[in-house]
Amino acid sequence: MMKRKQKYIFLKFFSLFSIVRGYNILVIVIAQYLTSIFILAPELPLRKVLFDINLLMIILASAVAIAGGYIINSFYDSEKDLINRPRKTMLDKLVSQQTKLTGYFVLNFLSVVFASYVSFKAVIFFSLYIFGIWFYSHKLKKYPFIGNLVAAILAVIPFFAIFIHYGNFSKVIFVHATFLFLLISMRELTKDLENIKGDLVLNYRTIPVVYGERVSKQMLTGLSIATLIPAILLLTRFEIGYMFSYFYLSIIALLIFDIILWKSRKKLHYIILHNILKFIIVAGVLCIVLIDVSVVWDRVF
Repeated sequence: MMKRKQKYIFLKFFSLFSIVRGYNILVIVIAQYLTSIFILAPELPLRKVLFDINLLMIILASAVAIAGGYIINSFYDSEKDLINRPRKTMLDKLVSQQTKLTGYFVLNFLSVVFASYVSFKAVIFFSLYIFGIWFYSHKLKKYPFIGNLVAAILAVIPFFAIFIHYGNFSKVIFVHATFLFLLISMRELTKDLENIKGDLVLNYRTIPVVYGERVSKQMLTGLSIATLIPAILLLTRFEIGYMFSYFYLSIIALLIFDIILWKSRKKLHYIILHNILKFIIVAGVLCIVLIDVSVVWDRVF
């Protein structure tokens, strides 16, 4: 009896972790810290960045707001996800809709509390961010173009909060941000292709539903070509240390992506494409340390 209860508690915790996409949030937190250390404040000692309480509060406010966003997104998309991801949805259903809503409001409240430690402007910033996530989940994601655009913008806003914190608006940062924005836009459109069945049934007017798979593939190809612009700029105009290897490999990965894209016919193919983009994004986070490998040891001590 005790083992069964422990198993149920574990499954419920795992279900909650799945709903808030804990692994995604962990990657975002790591990305925010690495961006701060190597791109936004490279002149500051490592300890000063790591023990910056205001930065910590901004990152915590971002993390719980994003977690809340995943919850409200799961709340509104429960029927669609039952069609597109039946196994994951059955796991997520271990957490009731009422619990999801309670968790959503608690996480949003915590986000505002963390932001209030920084400043009143931070409270306004994250309040608007929370509203934007809700409005996207409730309304905008059902419409072509604007839903994809807003999703990509919401994904990069947590990094914008750190840009404001450090007041560093150099060109290299915007070029990095553009590269990330284009990759996220590709990921969102690929997700629409992956989830086209549920979107059709529930009348989500996404780009694949309204304009078809061929047009969606043409747009993805165009976006993959567009990523060459910031990648080439970073390789030729800015000092990015050993991270040059990441961008060369990303270009190769995107070429493979385009080849697979035009041969894709089934959901499994789009899942593979989605995972390729996720790999490029996560690898980009980890490769930030390559910008200045020689000083990592010096900055630790």
